[in-house]
Amino acid sequence: MSQVFQHDVLIIGSGAAGLSLALQLGDHCSVAVLSKSTLDDGSTRWAQGGIAAVLDTEDSVESHVRDTLVAGADLCEEEAVRFTVQNSKKSIDWLIRQGVPFTPNDETDSDQPYHLTREGGHSHRRIIHAADATGRAVSDTLIAQALRKPGIDIYTRRMAVDLITRRKLDAEGHGCVGAYVLNCDTEHVDVFKARFVILATGGASKVYLYTSNPDGSSGDGIAMAWRAGCRVANMEFNQFHPTCLYHPQAKSFLITEALRGEGAHLLLPGGQRFMHHFDERKELAPRDVVARAIDHEMKRLGSDCVYLDISHKPADFIRSHFPTVYERCLEYGIDITKDPIPVVPAAHYTCGGIVVDTKGHTDTPNLYAIGEASFTGLHGANRMASNSLLECLVYAESAAKDILSKLHDVPEPPYVPHWDESQVTDSDEDVVIAHNWDELRRFMWDYVGIVRTNKRLQRAKHRIDMLNNEISEYYSNYKISGDLIELRNLSVVADLIIRSALMRKESRGLHYTLDYPNPSTEPRNTVLTPDQW
Repeated sequence: MSQVFQHDVLIIGSGAAGLSLALQLGDHCSVAVLSKSTLDDGSTRWAQGGIAAVLDTEDSVESHVRDTLVAGADLCEEEAVRFTVQNSKKSIDWLIRQGVPFTPNDETDSDQPYHLTREGGHSHRRIIHAADATGRAVSDTLIAQALRKPGIDIYTRRMAVDLITRRKLDAEGHGCVGAYVLNCDTEHVDVFKARFVILATGGASKVYLYTSNPDGSSGDGIAMAWRAGCRVANMEFNQFHPTCLYHPQAKSFLITEALRGEGAHLLLPGGQRFMHHFDERKELAPRDVVARAIDHEMKRLGSDCVYLDISHKPADFIRSHFPTVYERCLEYGIDITKDPIPVVPAAHYTCGGIVVDTKGHTDTPNLYAIGEASFTGLHGANRMASNSLLECLVYAESAAKDILSKLHDVPEPPYVPHWDESQVTDSDEDVVIAHNWDELRRFMWDYVGIVRTNKRLQRAKHRIDMLNNEISEYYSNYKISGDLIELRNLSVVADLIIRSALMRKESRGLHYTLDYPNPSTEPRNTVLTPDQW
């Protein structure tokens, strides 16, 4: 039997963005947090490198802003960049107060209490980290705090199906009033009503065959917001992390960029370095440059991978700074203190998303988006390393302040009918879902990957049009499941990516096309509006 739940605030997503927001609201109002699986199953937990912030006296806000603008290939919104960087130290201080165990500085003559590392695109050491498992440290800490706060109700194994708006209900006014949510245990769709709804659902890298992301990164928030009438922007900019472990038994294990920050070299199968042929910054060039260089060399040589080598550093240094990478690689017979690591690029981060302002507002009243699901303007055409968790924290605090300022001004949600399953039946052909899921991810990898062409994009558009029709028919006639929800959302996101890529007649940042190899003289965002399609 389906149920109805009501809270002041509904947060869809339990990663760094969602839990940070919940913790800042939980003492003031009733908060529901939805998690698709377990609380620790999102992308936050897998972030290895750290969080970029201006913490050192030799660093500056201006330097961090400048580095971010350069990495974003002239497409960042400077207001968003400055807003994020100016609030970076405050966000780190908040995490420290929550109890995140950042790695201390072992230099006795330094005033800096925490060890700071450097990553690609950064001109200073400004990455604060917890060894090489920062995401896990942040996730564990925020989960522990959220479980202790009485004002926060946490619901696991709940998958949002669609947003509920006053327009869909034919109710007075405008705005989002909740969501229909699948209980994965009972297989019933419940109603979650709220004055404010926040999409903190993460990115959409699962749209690609090879990704560093967990299985849940299926673009749910972006697809739901699109269906609710919100604009999306810059969906063509999909960041491919240059270095994921290449091993038949390793599932999408990321090799942190901090290795390159500490001097690791990229090598061809024959042992030669090659990054100096592509960029004067060599291994510390931005991710798009490094990923394309690796892709180029693999295709030129017909090689399955390249190699990342840090074995020239002292073994104790490697084991103490990169214990997670060391232990995981050792499981596959690779001792990184002696051997190079086989690596390949993989889809890693969605730089575009739901259009928001600095308070997280979307185009739909009382609907917010924060974290990777959003488009703030921070990342431009290429996200700089370790700015992602920072964005989650800064915009969570900003959205929390805005919600608290309006808490008593937004009326209670209207009556919401139960989910109607009377017209659908149980499917006996779930193989269709598995087949479509596999087909979508394969043609996105082949045709809308690191290097693109008009012909490849047109092929992808033809296939996604057919697939969307098939999925829509299936969704209308059969009882929904978690796999069907994710497939439906991935197909929407894939369509948005392809449309955006076709509209960009240049190469810029993460979007590289052989038909337009040079950047245009007028950088512009690619903004899609639902009414136009």
